[in-house]
Amino acid sequence: MSLCSLFLSRGFAFYDPGCSDLIIPESTVHQHAALTPFALRLAKHLAAASCGANPAFSPLSVYAALALVAAGARGRTLQEILAALGARSRDELAVLVAAVVRSAIADQSRSGGPAVANATGMWHDATCVIRPGFRDAAAASYKAETRAVDFRNEPEKAVCQINSWVAAATNNLIDSILAPASLEKNTSLVLANAIYFKGKWDEPFDKADTVVDKFYRLDGIAAAGARFMRSRSSQFISVRDGLKVLKLPYESSPPLRPWHQGLGPGGWPNATAAGQQVSRYSMYVFLPDERDGLPDLVDRITTMPGFWRYRLPETRVPVGEFRLSKFKLSFSGSLTGVLRDGMGIRAALDAGQADLSDMAVVDEDDGSGMPLFADEVCHKAVIEVNEEGTEAAAATFMLCGATCPPGPPRRVDFVADHPFTFFVVEEVSEAILFVGHVLDPTKY
Repeated sequence: MSLCSLFLSRGFAFYDPGCSDLIIPESTVHQHAALTPFALRLAKHLAAASCGANPAFSPLSVYAALALVAAGARGRTLQEILAALGARSRDELAVLVAAVVRSAIADQSRSGGPAVANATGMWHDATCVIRPGFRDAAAASYKAETRAVDFRNEPEKAVCQINSWVAAATNNLIDSILAPASLEKNTSLVLANAIYFKGKWDEPFDKADTVVDKFYRLDGIAAAGARFMRSRSSQFISVRDGLKVLKLPYESSPPLRPWHQGLGPGGWPNATAAGQQVSRYSMYVFLPDERDGLPDLVDRITTMPGFWRYRLPETRVPVGEFRLSKFKLSFSGSLTGVLRDGMGIRAALDAGQADLSDMAVVDEDDGSGMPLFADEVCHKAVIEVNEEGTEAAAATFMLCGATCPPGPPRRVDFVADHPFTFFVVEEVSEAILFVGHVLDPTKY
C-alpha cells in the first residue's frame, strides 16, 4: 500500500501497504493505551500535511511495520521507536502486536462476517545477511515471510515478486506498489506490511435513496456532484457539544441479535458459546457542527485524553434528515517527515545514527559489513464507502417516561455535507484499523 523512493546505497526500502475495501464499509486495555494514541497522533500530523487532499491511512499497518523494525534495532534507535509506539521493550511490543493482530484482524468471511487479512514480508539481497535472531523473531511474533532476491542484478524481477505479494495480500485492491524501474541495485532489504478489510453494513443503505447534492469544503466553496446515502432507520448517534458521532456496525459473525437475548448494549454478541470473544467492527464518523470545524475537532480528538473514546454512541435514536456522503479515498505518500518531526522517530532515518545491527548487515566484497538505515517510509491506502451490504432486521427501541405519557421521541439529524473524520475500529481490542479525513468526497 505504499510507494517510496529508494534508499541510499546501504539503506533498506520500507514499504507499508495497508489497505481497505470498505463497503459502507499484557491486555486489551494496554492495546488501546498503546495503539490508539499512536493512531490519533499520526492522524493529526497527516491531516496537517495533506494540503487539502483526503488523507487516509491504516495506523495498525504502520504500527506493525514499525514494530518489526524495532525487533532489529538497538540503543537510541530502538528507544525512539518504542516511545512512539507506547511500549517499554521489544518483547512487550511483540506481545502487544501479536495480541492486537489476533483479535483485530480475524477473518470472518467464511461465516458471513468481514473479510480481513494481514501479511508481513521481507525481501533481502544476497549481500544482506539477515541476523538469525531477527529472522526468528520476525517469523514468530509478526508471521513475517522472508525471501531472498537479487536487487543488484535483477531489480525488475524483484519488483514483480514484491508487487505479486502485495496484490495477493490485498485481494488485488492494490495490484502494485512499485514501478518496474523503481528499485535500484543498491537496495538491500525491503520490509512490507499489508492489511485488507472488506465489510458489509449490518444494515445496508438503499441505492434508490441515494441523492446528488452539494458538499461544502473547508474554504466554504460548495463542491457539486457529491452522492449522499440516506436512511429512515434509527441509527447509533451521539450528540455532543460541537459535534455528532455516528456508529455504523459491520455485519459480524455470529450475526448480531437483539441485546435482550443475553447480549451487551447496542446488540453486540459478547462471546461465542465457547466463551471466546468475537471480533466485531464498526465505522465511527465524527461530524463537527460547523462546516469549517474539522481542524479544531481533529485537534481536540488528538490532544484531549479520552475525547475520542467517551463520545462514542451506545444506543439507537430515531433520525430526521440523514445524509452521509459516499467516498473513495486514495492516499499514497511519504511518512518519513511525519514520523521524524511529528512522532520523534529520528535515529532510524539517519544514516549516521541508525542502529539496526540486530536486523541485518550488508556484506561488501572486501568482507566489511555496512549498517542499515531507513531512508524512506511511505504508505498507500485505498478506502471506499458506499451503500452495499446484506439485508438485516432493524432494531426497535422504546423510550419510556416515568409519570406522564411521553411525546414522540426527538429525531436527530445527521447531515454530513461538510468535512468529517472517520475511524474503522475493532470493538473488542479497540484497535483502529483505518482513519480518514473526508475534505471533498468528489475527489479521488
